[in-house]
Amino acid sequence: MDRLSSSGVIPEAFQGAKDDITMQLAMVWGQIKAPLIVPMLRIAVFLCLIMSVMMLIERVYMGIVICLVKLFGRRPEKRYKWEPMKDDVELGNSSYPMVLVQIPMYNEREVYQLSIGAACGLSWPSDRIIVQVLDDSTDPSIKELVQIECQRWASKGVNIKYEVRDNRNGYKAGALKEGMKRSYVKQCDYVAIFDADFQPEPDFLWRTIPFLVHNPELALIQARWKFVNSDECLMTRMQEMSLDYHFTVEQEVGSSTYAFFGFNGTAGVWRIAALNEAGGWKDRTTVEDMDLAVRASLKGWKFCYLSDLKVKNELPSTFKAYRYQQHRWSCGPANLFRKMVMEIIRNKKVSTWKKVHVIYSFFFIRKVVAHINTFVFYCIVLPATVVVPEVVVPKWGAVYIPSIITILNAVGTPRSLHLLVFWILFENVMSLHRTKATIIGLLEASRVNEWVVTEKLGDALKLKAGGKAASKKPRFRIGDRIHLLELGVGFYLFFCGCYDVMFGKNHYFIFLFIQAIAFFIMAFGYVGTFVPSS
Repeated sequence: MDRLSSSGVIPEAFQGAKDDITMQLAMVWGQIKAPLIVPMLRIAVFLCLIMSVMMLIERVYMGIVICLVKLFGRRPEKRYKWEPMKDDVELGNSSYPMVLVQIPMYNEREVYQLSIGAACGLSWPSDRIIVQVLDDSTDPSIKELVQIECQRWASKGVNIKYEVRDNRNGYKAGALKEGMKRSYVKQCDYVAIFDADFQPEPDFLWRTIPFLVHNPELALIQARWKFVNSDECLMTRMQEMSLDYHFTVEQEVGSSTYAFFGFNGTAGVWRIAALNEAGGWKDRTTVEDMDLAVRASLKGWKFCYLSDLKVKNELPSTFKAYRYQQHRWSCGPANLFRKMVMEIIRNKKVSTWKKVHVIYSFFFIRKVVAHINTFVFYCIVLPATVVVPEVVVPKWGAVYIPSIITILNAVGTPRSLHLLVFWILFENVMSLHRTKATIIGLLEASRVNEWVVTEKLGDALKLKAGGKAASKKPRFRIGDRIHLLELGVGFYLFFCGCYDVMFGKNHYFIFLFIQAIAFFIMAFGYVGTFVPSS
């Protein structure tokens, strides 16, 4: 055996076997490439280009509308009647409407004091407001802490109610629905809703309730979110860029043109009569807020968005928390679209244009096409054209359209323009999870109703606010587990980049290598690890 090894017989045998396998693979590839791969890839490119054009038209349309809104100053105070609430000498405080403030929470050890304190600090006649804490916590120690906090505010004269359930059926929707069943709610006219990490300013009700009082056609007043930890790490900066576009453009356009937009589930005030007419809270999807908004809109109610009214809240600062949140935000709308599309089409109370806006723009483009096209086109189809050079993607589809869409999105957060490349990579990687969640929602697969409460880090934020934040070590660590999907896509992009270097003519290799690295980083959970310069 030693003699055979030294003479090189075994290495030559291995080399021959290797050459045989390579030749066989090349022959198989050559046989299926022309009749199967090329036509399928051309169809995929065609469909992706159509979806890209649809997304471009939607973004340009919203850009034009928002410019006109700003140019002509179509502020909510000009479109709807607004007058400050005034005291009535004869009626006293009874001239003010009764307001219910709901705070749903679940094991919110870090932020329960912040949210309860902010709600109890709202400026409104004390006998015309009820603060309702809906605690679904399963940790007895946290339950006790929340109850003690409620008792502390009650001892100061605040009308606060601590409500618990013996189950978590329906999650947040179930808690809100149960809270509305209490006898004292019957005397309330409006309900303000704040998630556990939201901290409204004291004048929140003075700025929102007058719209509902003076405009009986309005069902919802939605405030904007203000992110208190947007500078915490690179990942929170990326989230800020995406959400700023949502609040600066999407919500404003919907409010100004069709008086419809998706309720964000918090930092809003509902007319209770409209909420009840729409059928109340339902737990059939994980986006109970959007579900309620669509049903109320189909009843003919209008919504108003106040971009100048900002409510402080916290962004997910861990990749694990963000992934769960994005699964819920992507799966829920797709599932709701599946459940309600025919109901919207058959509705006779709203105009055809409004139905087109809800079905095509609000649901199909933003909640389905945007996720699927971003992943399929830029992470699968475009790299595949490197391996199959017979399929050519026009420059306007590969470069110009995505550049315009990216720039239009970045306008919402001008302070982060220098992070645009990071945002593109971040969004492309996250499109994998959003596409998977969207497909789960459309098909109503096993994880369609998965609900994981987003982790909050309120105590850390309080330390920062007080100037006590110590210098902390960089959080370079591997996640709870390796995410195989990102790892697989990363290797695929890396292979396409190597192929482009050796044989390709498309010259996408730099983009492919960088994007492969981004997928590898996400696969091992190395995100949110450093604070970028402002």
